[in-house]
Amino acid sequence: MDISKAYLSKIFIVLFHIIGFIGFILNDTREFFITLVPFHLLLMAGILLANFSKYTYKTIYAVAIICISGYLIEVIGVHTGKIFGQYYYGNTLGLKVFSVPLIIGVNWFIVVFMVAGTLRSLLKTQKVLRTILGAIALVIIDYLIEPVAIRFDYWSWQNNTIPMQNYIGWFAVSLAMMIFYNYYDFKKRNPVVKTLLITQTLFFVALNITAL
Repeated sequence: MDISKAYLSKIFIVLFHIIGFIGFILNDTREFFITLVPFHLLLMAGILLANFSKYTYKTIYAVAIICISGYLIEVIGVHTGKIFGQYYYGNTLGLKVFSVPLIIGVNWFIVVFMVAGTLRSLLKTQKVLRTILGAIALVIIDYLIEPVAIRFDYWSWQNNTIPMQNYIGWFAVSLAMMIFYNYYDFKKRNPVVKTLLITQTLFFVALNITAL
């Protein structure tokens, strides 16, 4: 039986999120699984990269631009408080440079490409609509991530309060990234983005219900 790379990738995405969820909710394994978060993000990024239908130099540029710009925005945000509000990163996301984990750029790549790629497959010719919907979807994802992130030391907020500025900032940054994704001419087809989006969303919904 010929099993495609995309099919295997989807199995891995679902399997690793299930394992991660179990690891997070069990007291005996939680600390160990928290240390694996950066590696999990790298694995998901690698699966996304492995499943692009075609690579060109523009594809590489697009991935690099999202990663680097996402990281730099977080550096500015942490040091000024003018984008998302006053927050700082904990130790869960690994090695930090300028007080921001390097992996955060990879995370921006994952969330932008899985949302934008999914909407592109559903709304093939409606760039404006999917750009706006993509920014809204990223804000919703951040809303789901925030309680988990605080609980497991991804990052923390001043006075332990998530400001409305965070969601406004997320919308503005997400909108800019969606505009770039939708209007920059590079090969965008990726068969695993829907699976990753659905699985990650369910993962954070389940953690919000069970582990907080």
